[in-house]
Amino acid sequence: MSAEIKRLKWRCRRGMRELDQLLVGWVLNCYDAASDTDRSAFDQLLTLQDPEIMALMNGTDTDSHYAAIIDQIREHPAIIK
Repeated sequence: MSAEIKRLKWRCRRGMRELDQLLVGWVLNCYDAASDTDRSAFDQLLTLQDPEIMALMNGTDTDSHYAAIIDQIREHPAIIK
């Protein structure tokens, strides 16, 4: 596992287990194949507070800046390899 993936896994550790699984699952399953734009958006997403990320994930907040990465996280199963 690369240092970048390890760093991101650590940053994905949140206060909500559901959020941990979604975020870490995307990192482990999709990050390597993601575009630079998607990686940047994910990095920016991780700067938000847990309630803000959860609101984006469940659709109560629809900030268009994060729409593409949120859609990707939702589309891919949160299966952690």
